[in-house]
Amino acid sequence: MTRLNTHTHWADAAQALQARGDAYVIVTVLGTKGSTPRATTTKMVISKDDRFGTIGGGHLEHRASHIAAEMIGSDDQRIEYFPLGPSLGQCCGGSASLLFESFAGAKLNIALFGAGHVGRTLAPLLKQMPCRLHWFDSREDFEDAHDEYTPIHCSEDPTDAVKALPAGTWFIIMTHNHQQDYAILRAALQRGDAGYIGMIGSTTKWRRFCMRLEHEDITADAYAGVHCPIGLQQVPGKEPVEVAVSVAAQIIQRYHQHNLHSQVKGVDRRSLKALGVTLQHNVLAQDD
Repeated sequence: MTRLNTHTHWADAAQALQARGDAYVIVTVLGTKGSTPRATTTKMVISKDDRFGTIGGGHLEHRASHIAAEMIGSDDQRIEYFPLGPSLGQCCGGSASLLFESFAGAKLNIALFGAGHVGRTLAPLLKQMPCRLHWFDSREDFEDAHDEYTPIHCSEDPTDAVKALPAGTWFIIMTHNHQQDYAILRAALQRGDAGYIGMIGSTTKWRRFCMRLEHEDITADAYAGVHCPIGLQQVPGKEPVEVAVSVAAQIIQRYHQHNLHSQVKGVDRRSLKALGVTLQHNVLAQDD
């Protein structure tokens, strides 16, 4: 797997950060006059935790890094002019204009638990969505079952990973072990802030899990929104590719419903009707 480090070329770093859904800023030397540390078009990439490439070091790079850090997470662009004299403590004596381009990264976090046949078929589909994919499996020998930019995090207790994920994470549970599925499901429910929970399995498995949840005093309302069996019923079949496509279709459907709900939240329904806008009942009903 290609691992990012400070020696990674800025273009490779930007590609990897984009694939992972991380926010970053590209800093470009837009123009120069006189003596400067680097020539026009020189670039560097700055993420929350790392820097890749250089625009010459010194106070110019220090100031640029500070500006980029303030911009991370936005979709802004700006140009800054820097005289490289006494104000920056550099002896070059020239001047440079820098272009800052901020890429916000993915706002949707999806946690995929399981790197079996279905998981490995599903992950490349999810990666094509505007999301940050977190991939987990408890089996150490599955650590290399990844693509170039999406490593699998191996942990004997995946519930620790559940607790550490960002608020609003969407959970897809499809491990090799029913007890592990249940532990992950229970941990996700206990968070109380999951954006979506889907679990692979039969209706019989889900009924048994519901009985266990009730026995542990977890109310039916708490798990009413869990999708099990996961995926769209309109996509039949049990082959890994069929299940993966079914799950991806449901995730995409929910993603667009979520975005549509966010756009119309607070908008008067009668006004929408007057404009001829028809929405699925379950989209608007989420705000009731």
